[in-house]
Amino acid sequence: MDDALKDRIADDKTRKSTSGETAASAGRIAEEQTSGIAQMAPEAEFTRRPRLSPLNQRRWQNFKANRRGYWSLWIFAALFVVTLFAEFVANDKPLLVEYKGEFYYPIIVDYPEEVFGGFLPVTNYRDPFVQDEIAANGWAIWPPIRYSFQSVNNEIPTPAPSAPSWTFSKEERCQRYPLGVDDPNCSFGNMNWLGTDDQARDVAARLIYGFRISVLFGLILTAASAVIGVAAGAVQGYFGGWIDLLFQRFIEIWSSIPVLYLLLIIAAILPPGFWVLLGIMLLFSWVAFVGVVRAEFLRARNFEYVNAARALGVGDWTIITRHLLPNAMVATLTFLPFILNGSITTLTSLDVLGFGLPPGSPSLGELLAQGKNNLQAPWLGFSGFLVISLMLSLLVFVGEAVRDAFDPRKSFG
Repeated sequence: MDDALKDRIADDKTRKSTSGETAASAGRIAEEQTSGIAQMAPEAEFTRRPRLSPLNQRRWQNFKANRRGYWSLWIFAALFVVTLFAEFVANDKPLLVEYKGEFYYPIIVDYPEEVFGGFLPVTNYRDPFVQDEIAANGWAIWPPIRYSFQSVNNEIPTPAPSAPSWTFSKEERCQRYPLGVDDPNCSFGNMNWLGTDDQARDVAARLIYGFRISVLFGLILTAASAVIGVAAGAVQGYFGGWIDLLFQRFIEIWSSIPVLYLLLIIAAILPPGFWVLLGIMLLFSWVAFVGVVRAEFLRARNFEYVNAARALGVGDWTIITRHLLPNAMVATLTFLPFILNGSITTLTSLDVLGFGLPPGSPSLGELLAQGKNNLQAPWLGFSGFLVISLMLSLLVFVGEAVRDAFDPRKSFG
């Protein structure tokens, strides 16, 4: 009995030690698995979701494959960004002034002249008195071009329109300054690199500001037209029937109106202005988007996934915005650069005719009109023509690249 009891106790100890070793090994395995998962988590988190879907990645590669359009986009974006900060490039106010130990920012804040020892409510920083006062008690940092789009250069060597400054010798260029060649204002910043217009305003400054206002006008008009046109085309194509029929007859009548003549009549009646002109042109520009979006909705409204969404009780608004609109936007995006091109061209045409932006605005079309009226000053026409040609050519090249990017033969091939 004693021997049997001892054998049973020994078996129990062996069994307990074996189970303990098994539990310990299981614990170690669990710890290794946990640590492995923890190490893999950052990688999984990092590569969990790409920034673009495979389809959009293919489209971006197709866009980059069109080298002309790809580099045109970068050049156009660089020019637009520079002109967005035109006040820091061409301005008749200093960027920064240090006067009597204090810093002033004339490009942002309008300081009265009494701050710099004068008495006028507005400071003219091109006034020799103000410049001498700042130079005697501090310093000033000027933009590369010391003219705004409306600054008049009273020291041009010849009557306006004056030729570019680099066509004159330094003695001729500085002859109107009080100290001649030794005058501190006869510097590179005060040179008219592209000449002056018929009111002695710097052409380079007006081109920079005119580029910005033309592109902003085109972008706002294109975006507003796209919103209205896409909405109208979506409603027509999705619901069809009498809604589509009535809308189509209205668009046919509206499109038959001579747009240019109506624009001239309205612009002659209403006071000229940026937003007035934008509103007038918006009345007709949205029609260009309707046909493309309507055709896409008519084609896709009876697809199986749309019928399945209706059967599940999904609302019409959700079907339009979430299921049909993304497919219709492919064709719309292809047209956007060309619509932007047309908007800028229309604004330029109205400015040439004198029915565009208010007088004095930095307009490329107004510069072309000056070139037509001053044939003895070819730099006016050539400068405006080259800038407009460059802008429109870049937009056309970008539009071609966008068309290639969304071409289904290349996206799904």
